[in-house]
Amino acid sequence: MKFLDQAKIYVRSGDGGAGCVSFRREKYIEFGGPDGGDGGRGGDVWVECVEGLNTLIDYRYHQHFKANTGTHGMGRNRTGGKGEDVVLRVPVGTEILEEDNETPIADLTTPGQRFLLLKGGNGGFGNSHFKSSTNQAPRHANPGLSGEEKWIWLRLKLIADAGLVGLPNAGKSTFLAAVSAAKPKIADYPFTTLHPNLGVVEIDGRGFVLADIPGLIEGAHDGVGLGDRFLGHVERTRVLLHLVDGTDEDPGHAYKVVRGELEAYGHGLTDKPEIVALSKADALTPEVREEKAKALEAACGQKPVVLSSASRENIDRTLRMMVRAIDRDKEVEANQVPSKSEEPWRP
Repeated sequence: MKFLDQAKIYVRSGDGGAGCVSFRREKYIEFGGPDGGDGGRGGDVWVECVEGLNTLIDYRYHQHFKANTGTHGMGRNRTGGKGEDVVLRVPVGTEILEEDNETPIADLTTPGQRFLLLKGGNGGFGNSHFKSSTNQAPRHANPGLSGEEKWIWLRLKLIADAGLVGLPNAGKSTFLAAVSAAKPKIADYPFTTLHPNLGVVEIDGRGFVLADIPGLIEGAHDGVGLGDRFLGHVERTRVLLHLVDGTDEDPGHAYKVVRGELEAYGHGLTDKPEIVALSKADALTPEVREEKAKALEAACGQKPVVLSSASRENIDRTLRMMVRAIDRDKEVEANQVPSKSEEPWRP
């Protein structure tokens, strides 16, 4: 299945049904009167978060969604039925944005969560609604109100506990394949990964979800390479594992390039806990390994983990560091109680 993480669609709620103009005309009924019923409400547009979906490919070729019009009112004071709703089923982690692709409308992060996007129009009143002592035979009824319409963007941000960042060919996909059952494409050329991959990692009886995104290069925030559009998939993560290629001539510069792109993207990525690792250690001699590690430490300000996905050197150590960072972030989140301003009681 093709991966699609954003789609632009048109949605419209249903119009309300029109009211009815009708009069009682029954044999042996001396006095008739208006008996036109009201129209039914138009259908609503709902967005529902469901499990089992991991892409927005369903909205690639079907982009227009319209709810049904409410049933018109009928004689004998019969009210029309409500129009059928439209339910958009989206994966967990889907954001709904206005047409400008910036203004948020809703963020669906829990399976079963529903959001009323557009409300259907109310039905019109039938002529029996307008009967009065001065107008006992009204010959007019209201039309139903029109529904709402708009263009919206659906943007999927994968739900993962940890994320992998780094330059192309830094070993991110190899690391994901080594620690999980995921099978990302791995090759010796840049931009092998063209869409995000997810894997479930288990260590010491604990499990967490790890996300791998396509590599970043200098100028990604301006659209260079694959750009930074996939960085949204690591916005929800609790910790970032920054992999730096140990065979790179200047690992410090490689680290600063990716870090600069994260800062240019914003959205709090630079505030997340970061674990820095020097990858492909199996291809380095002990002297070169020490030299590269010192250069990377000088650039990032912390001692990097020297690891190798091929030989699994320091793999378990790195995973345990990620688990501890995830637990710390969860603990901080649990302790953050929203402060309520206490006002004095007033009669």
